[in-house]
Amino acid sequence: MANKEMFELLKIGLTEGEAKVYLSLSELGSSTVGPIVKESRVAYSNIYDILNRLIKKGVVSFLIKNKTKHFQAAPPTNLVKYLEKKESEISKQKAALEKALPSLEELQQGKESQEAEVFIGLKGLRSAYEKLYKNIPASEEALFFYLHKEEYAETSDIFYNSISELAKNLNNRGIANKQYKKSLFAQKAKYLNVKFVDFPIPGNIDIVKDKVMIITWSPTPTAILIHSKTVADNFKDYFNEVWQTTTK
Repeated sequence: MANKEMFELLKIGLTEGEAKVYLSLSELGSSTVGPIVKESRVAYSNIYDILNRLIKKGVVSFLIKNKTKHFQAAPPTNLVKYLEKKESEISKQKAALEKALPSLEELQQGKESQEAEVFIGLKGLRSAYEKLYKNIPASEEALFFYLHKEEYAETSDIFYNSISELAKNLNNRGIANKQYKKSLFAQKAKYLNVKFVDFPIPGNIDIVKDKVMIITWSPTPTAILIHSKTVADNFKDYFNEVWQTTTK
């Protein structure tokens, strides 16, 4: 279900499961749980949790017919209301954070920054990329190795589309296996300069300035962000050696 509507729903803060269920209900109309699970391809064990979250967000409603719950997607205008409510909450959180910043900065004074951090899940992965690209000038290169596999292709395509604004202004060069040519995101992201190879590559790795991020996509997306100029320079040397000896 990787499509334009899915990408847009993810951008406003819905999870992948929530977006799939909302789109499925939009197509099904009023429905019981069974057809929703079949249409959305969301695990049955997760469906009630997802539906309850969507109900709380005001984008799904339900009614009871013959003692059975029937769910339906709220009008798309309710998504705007949800976003407006979310923006209001973020404004309040930002004000509270700004008030606490002096105390937080005081705690960190004189402390050495961490050498490595671990991020788990898609939200954690986004946080990792935000940290990777933080304060990076447009003149800086963003290098990456990408090992494309069908088992996580849809999830990674959706994710990278949702964070494209973080890196699209940088000089992006990547080396990927030839299967990556099938990727919806790779076909869409014209700002990527990718060379495809048919020999093994080390994995999913991003190198930006003095940081290296290593990612595993299954079973749970996990990223290890390493802040080390030495490690980054070694990976850059290896990347450039492969790049120079590889044709498109």
